[in-house]
Amino acid sequence: MGDAEQSDQGLASDLGSATVHELAEWILSLTAIARTGLAFSDSLYERERYDEVLKVVARMQQVAIAENTGVDASVLTEEGPRGVPGYVTPKTAVGAIVLDSSRRMLLVRRADSGVWLYPTGWADVGYSPAEVVVKEVQEETGIRCTPTRLLAVLDGMRLGFTRVAMYSSIFLCRADGGELKPHPLETSGADWFEIDGLPPRLEALLALPWLSWIQQGTEPPLTTYFDPVRSDRV
Repeated sequence: MGDAEQSDQGLASDLGSATVHELAEWILSLTAIARTGLAFSDSLYERERYDEVLKVVARMQQVAIAENTGVDASVLTEEGPRGVPGYVTPKTAVGAIVLDSSRRMLLVRRADSGVWLYPTGWADVGYSPAEVVVKEVQEETGIRCTPTRLLAVLDGMRLGFTRVAMYSSIFLCRADGGELKPHPLETSGADWFEIDGLPPRLEALLALPWLSWIQQGTEPPLTTYFDPVRSDRV
Protein backbone atom coordinates (compact mmCIF):
# COMPACT_ATOMS: atom_id res chain seq x y z
CA MET A 1 0.00 0.00 0.00
CA GLY A 2 1.41 3.41 -0.99
CA ASP A 3 2.01 6.25 1.44
CA ALA A 4 -0.69 8.38 -0.20
CA GLU A 5 -3.25 5.56 0.06
CA GLN A 6 -2.35 4.94 3.71
CA SER A 7 -2.61 8.65 4.38
CA ASP A 8 -6.03 8.88 2.74
CA GLN A 9 -7.29 5.88 4.74
CA GLY A 10 -6.05 7.55 7.91
CA LEU A 11 -7.76 10.76 6.87
CA ALA A 12 -10.99 8.87 6.24
CA SER A 13 -10.76 7.34 9.70
CA ASP A 14 -10.23 10.75 11.31
CA LEU A 15 -13.09 12.29 9.34
CA GLY A 16 -15.40 9.42 10.16
CA SER A 17 -15.88 10.72 13.70
CA ALA A 18 -16.86 14.19 12.48
CA THR A 19 -20.45 15.15 11.86
CA VAL A 20 -21.56 16.08 8.36
CA HIS A 21 -21.87 19.75 9.32
CA GLU A 22 -18.45 19.79 11.00
CA LEU A 23 -16.79 18.25 7.96
CA ALA A 24 -18.51 20.69 5.62
CA GLU A 25 -17.43 23.64 7.77
CA TRP A 26 -13.81 22.43 7.90
CA ILE A 27 -13.62 21.99 4.13
CA LEU A 28 -15.12 25.37 3.33
CA SER A 29 -13.23 27.21 6.09
CA LEU A 30 -9.85 25.84 5.02
CA THR A 31 -10.66 26.56 1.38
CA ALA A 32 -11.56 30.15 2.24
CA ILE A 33 -8.44 30.67 4.35
CA ALA A 34 -6.14 29.34 1.63
CA ARG A 35 -7.84 31.13 -1.27
CA THR A 36 -7.89 34.43 0.64
CA GLY A 37 -4.22 33.96 1.57
CA LEU A 38 -3.33 33.47 -2.09
CA ALA A 39 -5.29 36.62 -2.97
CA PHE A 40 -3.27 38.82 -0.61
CA SER A 41 0.19 37.26 -0.23
CA ASP A 42 3.18 37.99 -2.48
CA SER A 43 5.51 35.73 -0.48
CA LEU A 44 6.49 32.65 -2.47
CA TYR A 45 6.92 30.67 0.77
CA GLU A 46 3.43 31.59 2.01
CA ARG A 47 1.83 30.92 -1.35
CA GLU A 48 3.37 27.45 -1.46
CA ARG A 49 1.94 26.72 1.99
CA TYR A 50 -1.54 27.87 0.93
CA ASP A 51 -1.28 25.64 -2.15
CA GLU A 52 -0.47 22.69 0.12
CA VAL A 53 -3.51 23.47 2.27
CA LEU A 54 -5.70 23.36 -0.84
CA LYS A 55 -4.27 19.99 -1.80
CA VAL A 56 -5.17 18.61 1.64
CA VAL A 57 -8.66 20.12 1.35
CA ALA A 58 -9.10 18.49 -2.05
CA ARG A 59 -8.32 15.10 -0.47
CA MET A 60 -10.77 15.83 2.34
CA GLN A 61 -13.39 16.63 -0.28
CA GLN A 62 -12.71 13.33 -2.09
CA VAL A 63 -13.18 11.41 1.16
CA ALA A 64 -16.32 13.41 1.97
CA ILE A 65 -17.82 12.72 -1.46
CA ALA A 66 -17.06 9.02 -1.03
CA GLU A 67 -18.99 9.19 2.24
CA ASN A 68 -21.78 11.18 0.51
CA THR A 69 -21.04 14.26 2.65
CA GLY A 70 -19.22 16.36 0.05
CA VAL A 71 -19.84 20.09 -0.01
CA ASP A 72 -19.72 22.78 -2.65
CA ALA A 73 -16.00 23.59 -2.53
CA SER A 74 -15.57 23.63 -6.30
CA VAL A 75 -12.35 24.78 -7.98
CA LEU A 76 -10.39 23.98 -4.84
CA THR A 77 -6.97 24.28 -6.40
CA GLU A 78 -7.58 27.06 -8.92
CA GLU A 79 -6.23 30.42 -7.82
CA GLY A 80 -8.81 33.20 -7.66
CA PRO A 81 -8.38 36.95 -8.24
CA ARG A 82 -5.88 38.98 -6.20
CA GLY A 83 -6.73 41.53 -3.50
CA VAL A 84 -10.21 42.27 -2.18
CA PRO A 85 -12.02 40.46 -5.08
CA GLY A 86 -10.24 37.28 -3.97
CA TYR A 87 -11.34 37.50 -0.33
CA VAL A 88 -13.56 34.48 0.14
CA THR A 89 -16.85 35.26 1.91
CA PRO A 90 -20.22 33.50 2.30
CA LYS A 91 -22.80 33.92 -0.44
CA THR A 92 -25.87 36.00 0.36
CA ALA A 93 -29.48 34.94 -0.08
CA VAL A 94 -32.94 36.17 0.89
CA GLY A 95 -36.18 34.53 1.94
CA ALA A 96 -39.75 35.86 2.08
CA ILE A 97 -42.44 35.00 4.61
CA VAL A 98 -45.45 36.34 2.71
CA LEU A 99 -48.78 36.45 4.53
CA ASP A 100 -52.09 37.57 3.07
CA SER A 101 -54.96 39.33 4.87
CA SER A 102 -56.27 35.95 6.07
CA ARG A 103 -52.82 35.08 7.47
CA ARG A 104 -52.26 32.37 4.90
CA MET A 105 -48.63 31.74 3.93
CA LEU A 106 -47.34 31.80 0.36
CA LEU A 107 -45.24 28.75 -0.52
CA VAL A 108 -43.50 27.48 -3.62
CA ARG A 109 -42.65 23.90 -4.55
CA ARG A 110 -39.02 23.81 -5.64
CA ALA A 111 -38.51 22.30 -9.07
CA ASP A 112 -35.22 20.65 -8.11
CA SER A 113 -36.39 18.86 -4.96
CA GLY A 114 -40.18 18.98 -4.94
CA VAL A 115 -40.05 20.46 -1.42
CA TRP A 116 -42.52 23.18 -0.42
CA LEU A 117 -40.81 26.23 1.06
CA TYR A 118 -41.22 29.98 1.33
CA PRO A 119 -39.78 31.90 -1.67
CA THR A 120 -35.99 32.21 -1.59
CA GLY A 121 -33.23 33.32 -3.90
CA TRP A 122 -29.63 34.47 -4.24
CA ALA A 123 -28.99 38.19 -3.85
CA ASP A 124 -28.38 40.01 -7.13
CA VAL A 125 -25.84 42.76 -7.71
CA GLY A 126 -27.55 46.13 -8.08
CA TYR A 127 -30.45 45.27 -5.76
CA SER A 128 -30.85 45.81 -2.03
CA PRO A 129 -31.91 42.73 -0.01
CA ALA A 130 -35.50 44.01 0.24
CA GLU A 131 -35.59 44.67 -3.51
CA VAL A 132 -34.39 41.14 -4.23
CA VAL A 133 -37.19 39.80 -2.02
CA VAL A 134 -39.84 41.69 -3.99
CA LYS A 135 -38.32 40.54 -7.28
CA GLU A 136 -37.97 36.88 -6.24
CA VAL A 137 -41.51 36.62 -4.89
CA GLN A 138 -43.03 38.05 -8.05
CA GLU A 139 -40.81 35.97 -10.36
CA GLU A 140 -41.46 32.71 -8.49
CA THR A 141 -45.16 33.16 -7.68
CA GLY A 142 -46.68 36.11 -9.59
CA ILE A 143 -47.58 37.77 -6.26
CA ARG A 144 -46.63 41.39 -5.53
CA CYS A 145 -45.46 42.06 -1.99
CA THR A 146 -43.99 44.68 0.32
CA PRO A 147 -41.28 43.79 2.87
CA THR A 148 -42.32 45.07 6.30
CA ARG A 149 -39.78 43.60 8.71
CA LEU A 150 -36.44 41.77 8.81
CA LEU A 151 -37.25 38.61 10.77
CA ALA A 152 -33.89 36.86 10.83
CA VAL A 153 -30.32 36.75 9.54
CA LEU A 154 -29.22 33.12 9.43
CA ASP A 155 -26.13 31.05 8.76
CA GLY A 156 -27.65 28.55 6.36
CA MET A 157 -24.81 26.08 6.58
CA ARG A 158 -24.80 26.10 10.39
CA LEU A 159 -28.53 25.31 10.41
CA GLY A 160 -28.14 22.54 7.83
CA PHE A 161 -30.15 24.37 5.16
CA THR A 162 -27.34 24.23 2.60
CA ARG A 163 -23.87 22.87 1.88
CA VAL A 164 -22.80 26.26 0.57
CA ALA A 165 -21.43 28.89 2.98
CA MET A 166 -24.39 31.29 2.98
CA TYR A 167 -26.01 34.04 5.01
CA SER A 168 -29.75 34.39 4.48
CA SER A 169 -31.88 37.44 5.34
CA ILE A 170 -35.52 36.47 5.97
CA PHE A 171 -38.12 39.19 5.48
CA LEU A 172 -41.73 39.33 6.57
CA CYS A 173 -43.78 40.57 3.62
CA ARG A 174 -47.33 41.80 3.05
CA ALA A 175 -49.12 40.46 -0.02
CA ASP A 176 -50.29 43.38 -2.16
CA GLY A 177 -51.93 41.65 -5.11
CA GLY A 178 -51.17 39.71 -8.25
CA GLU A 179 -52.22 36.24 -9.35
CA LEU A 180 -50.53 32.94 -8.65
CA LYS A 181 -48.28 32.13 -11.59
CA PRO A 182 -45.44 29.72 -10.70
CA HIS A 183 -42.13 30.24 -12.46
CA PRO A 184 -41.89 27.50 -15.13
CA LEU A 185 -38.24 26.67 -14.42
CA GLU A 186 -37.56 27.44 -10.77
CA THR A 187 -40.78 26.08 -9.27
CA SER A 188 -43.27 23.31 -9.94
CA GLY A 189 -46.06 24.98 -8.01
CA ALA A 190 -47.10 27.94 -5.85
CA ASP A 191 -50.04 28.26 -3.50
CA TRP A 192 -51.47 29.80 -0.34
CA PHE A 193 -51.57 27.57 2.74
CA GLU A 194 -53.51 27.85 5.96
CA ILE A 195 -51.16 27.85 8.94
CA ASP A 196 -52.74 24.67 10.34
CA GLY A 197 -52.47 22.95 6.96
CA LEU A 198 -48.81 23.41 6.08
CA PRO A 199 -46.67 20.62 4.54
CA PRO A 200 -44.89 18.55 7.24
CA ARG A 201 -41.47 20.13 6.69
CA LEU A 202 -42.93 23.59 7.20
CA GLU A 203 -44.59 22.61 10.48
CA ALA A 204 -41.13 21.87 11.89
CA LEU A 205 -39.81 25.13 10.45
CA LEU A 206 -42.48 27.14 12.24
CA ALA A 207 -41.17 25.84 15.57
CA LEU A 208 -38.00 27.90 15.08
CA PRO A 209 -37.81 31.03 17.26
CA TRP A 210 -38.06 33.51 14.40
CA LEU A 211 -41.23 31.91 12.99
CA SER A 212 -43.00 30.44 16.02
CA TRP A 213 -45.19 33.56 16.38
CA ILE A 214 -47.05 32.59 13.19
CA GLN A 215 -48.30 29.30 14.60
CA GLN A 216 -49.06 30.96 17.95
CA GLY A 217 -51.22 33.57 16.21
CA THR A 218 -49.32 36.47 17.77
CA GLU A 219 -47.59 39.49 16.29
CA PRO A 220 -44.04 39.22 14.89
CA PRO A 221 -41.18 40.10 17.27
CA LEU A 222 -39.81 43.63 17.23
CA THR A 223 -36.19 42.41 17.14
CA THR A 224 -34.40 40.52 14.38
CA TYR A 225 -33.31 36.97 15.20
CA PHE A 226 -29.70 35.93 14.56
CA ASP A 227 -27.71 32.80 15.33
CA PRO A 228 -26.27 32.82 18.87
CA VAL A 229 -22.53 33.36 19.17
CA ARG A 230 -20.70 30.06 19.77
CA SER A 231 -18.08 30.11 22.52
CA ASP A 232 -15.54 28.19 20.42
CA ARG A 233 -15.59 30.85 17.67
CA VAL A 234 -14.66 33.93 19.73
